Amino acid sequence: MTRIALPTNEQIPAASRPVVDAVTKQLKMTPNLFRIMALSPNALSGWAGLQGALAKTLDAKLRDGIALAVSQVNGCQYCLSAHSYVASNLANIDDDEIQLNRAGRSGTPKTAAAVAFAKKLIETHGKVGDDDLHAVRAAGFTDANIVEIIALSAQFLLTNFVNNAFDTEIDFPVVDVAID
Repeated sequence: MTRIALPTNEQIPAASRPVVDAVTKQLKMTPNLFRIMALSPNALSGWAGLQGALAKTLDAKLRDGIALAVSQVNGCQYCLSAHSYVASNLANIDDDEIQLNRAGRSGTPKTAAAVAFAKKLIETHGKVGDDDLHAVRAAGFTDANIVEIIALSAQFLLTNFVNNAFDTEIDFPVVDVAID
């Protein structure tokens, strides 16, 4: 059970409305995560600024793969459910690839390098090795791309922590944390 009171639409602070309304329009629902984050307009706008800027980096399928890998490492069932739904329904990623991404792998070598790097980044608290950097560079990522992978991982880490801290009620098709 969620450990925080979810605000109703009427209780969402006015300063949070633009972001919440944009998410609601895109997903045709207001996810519980955004109801919670809306309680702090500054935290929500900080997340939205980072998300908006990073949406211009890499490609959507790769960003979704990183979200899945990071959320798996953090054991965030809410985010795994949400990102699996988005990956499947908005990015048209098949179920096999979603499962691979969650494990830090992919059927595509370049994506495999990025999601493996994101997984290792979170597992090691950012203390990746020279071999990890070499592998992601060898797959064709520039140093700027690596910074973007790190920033995306931090963005997903934020939402993982919010959901794990508050045990957010899942309002997407529920995905088990255990990998098939």
